[in-house]
Amino acid sequence: MPAFWHWFVVGLTVLFIIWCVWLVSWSAKQGPKNVGDEDLVGHKWDGDLEEWNNPAPKWWLYLYFITIIWGIGFLIAYPGFGNFKGALGWSSAGQYEAEMAAAAATYEPIYEEFAAMDFEALSQDPEANALGRSLYASYCTTCHGSDARGATGYPNLTDSDWQWGSSEQAITSTILNGRTAVMTPWGQILGSDEAVTNMAKYVRSLSGLEDADETIQAMQQQFTMFCSACHMPDGTGNQMLGAPNLTDDVWLYGSSIETIRTTINEGRNGQMPAHGNLLGENRTKILAAYVYSLAEK
Repeated sequence: MPAFWHWFVVGLTVLFIIWCVWLVSWSAKQGPKNVGDEDLVGHKWDGDLEEWNNPAPKWWLYLYFITIIWGIGFLIAYPGFGNFKGALGWSSAGQYEAEMAAAAATYEPIYEEFAAMDFEALSQDPEANALGRSLYASYCTTCHGSDARGATGYPNLTDSDWQWGSSEQAITSTILNGRTAVMTPWGQILGSDEAVTNMAKYVRSLSGLEDADETIQAMQQQFTMFCSACHMPDGTGNQMLGAPNLTDDVWLYGSSIETIRTTINEGRNGQMPAHGNLLGENRTKILAAYVYSLAEK
């Protein structure tokens, strides 16, 4: 914290404490010394219920003084007084690191024991899956949902479709390092809205969603020219590139004509953030095995 803001915080805090002491002391001296009828404040309820102009009870005022003293003690013991770090040397970062170290000492042996197992056996172990389910709930539900069925633009982890592959290496790499999927825009290259629509219809025909007449079938040549490098000539995709299979009934962004037109015109940029720094290798393997266990076999 710069020196100006340090002294600003210190000065403002001291002034506020002094003001609180003065206010409580002043309040303790208010009210009449001898209570009489003339010392009513003038408020009346229900015809005969009136309020006396009496000072606050001493015990009430003592609570305020105790609170002020407690606040001063807190500022001495803990950071909060500008750049002063507190007599106890506490910090939120230090507490976090201590708690993480304690958790690692407690749970890391458990993670190591499960991570040493064969991946297939790990995916079928009930205790490992219970631990993996907990990790999934902490790190994955925001995008893939609590039921792991995903949402538009976020893969369903319970079906048999794997955009990047279903091997241990593929899943753990996805979790550790993340993924970036890029579908380049092809609208200008195709040249017209009609061509984009016809290509969208051709793509739908690969999975049986569209009857391929002569006009649509004629797009096969352009599909082979522009799309087969990623999606393969038969449209079955390429897991090495994260290029989806266009011949099944799984659609990451939707299968309507307009959705596919948008994909072709504007492209897509999907990103799975890396979780390696958060999970480490042992927990990643446990989570990967749990994700693998969710999928249709």
